[in-house]
Amino acid sequence: MPKFQIDEQYLIDCFKEIVNVPSPVGYYTQMNPVLEKIAAQFGKTVTYDHKSTAYIHLEGKDHSKKVLIGAHADTIGCVVRRIDPNGWLRLRNLGGVPYASMEGETVTVHTRDGREYTGLVACQSHSVHVFDDAYTSERSEKTMVVILDENVKTKAEVNALGIRNGDFVSVDPRCQFTKNGYLKSRYIDDKAAVACVFTALKYLIENNLTPKYDTILAFPYGEEIGLGGTYVPEGVSEYVAIDIGLIGPDYDGNEFNVAICAKDSAAPYDYDLTNRLIAYAEKAECDYAVDVFYRYGTDGNAAVRAGNNLRAAAFGMPVLCSHGMERTHISSLNNTTSLLLAYLLDI
Repeated sequence: MPKFQIDEQYLIDCFKEIVNVPSPVGYYTQMNPVLEKIAAQFGKTVTYDHKSTAYIHLEGKDHSKKVLIGAHADTIGCVVRRIDPNGWLRLRNLGGVPYASMEGETVTVHTRDGREYTGLVACQSHSVHVFDDAYTSERSEKTMVVILDENVKTKAEVNALGIRNGDFVSVDPRCQFTKNGYLKSRYIDDKAAVACVFTALKYLIENNLTPKYDTILAFPYGEEIGLGGTYVPEGVSEYVAIDIGLIGPDYDGNEFNVAICAKDSAAPYDYDLTNRLIAYAEKAECDYAVDVFYRYGTDGNAAVRAGNNLRAAAFGMPVLCSHGMERTHISSLNNTTSLLLAYLLDI
């Protein structure tokens, strides 16, 4: 077990709270007040940049360096791209949305004036009793629709509800935590990382501990489209992204350990900083893996690609079924939080 005594109940409770707050890419209206509320519980205030990225600043023992911990607050989602004559909504994805995993789910449409309406995600060939291609039709934005839970039969009736093209659409996370420690939910990517960051902050406050270096906790809203880490506050020399790990034939990560990403689809992460994370994981007695990820990126490498003068690294909890109904275990969240604390304290 990791040497840090992580408050696992708080970790799960924090995740359950934030995962039920909709925040598809670019939609920060509901999430930022929740981040402010949680931060206030630890005597911290939240500041924002012009992109509505939320920041919490922690003073370190050593002011010679400033580091940033990034846990993106955005999730995959959709926007309304068209309203059909019969009142069905057509979608455009925000991030890597696997439409097949959304079939049968409840979604919420968020209008520009603050109203919310639920609906059912369905294939346009929605019934095996009616359509010959119900089994074989592709599941994509060409074929998937949202059928509103409202008595509407025309585009004009949908418009009368205040729904327009460009309205955000979020999917019900359906969060479950089993008695033997498995977490099943949409948006473990990356709401679990946000929960790990707040759990680490709780550990620091309750144990009267100070980070080694001046630290910024950042919660961007554009990671799922590659924009989250492109702006970095002045003076940051290290960007450590806390994001999901992957599980598959090429990977040593699993639902119980923490995965340190040596390379993503764009580039390797900083050699020295990644080596330090490995050393921290061993000192903190974390169960960890080092992996090379495919079709994957983080705000850390986005920061590097944007031209910021910094080192970047990434680690996090591996999940099954990424971008769908994801699953991991509390042990993985524990290991992730422990590695974060080891990095912050520079043990």
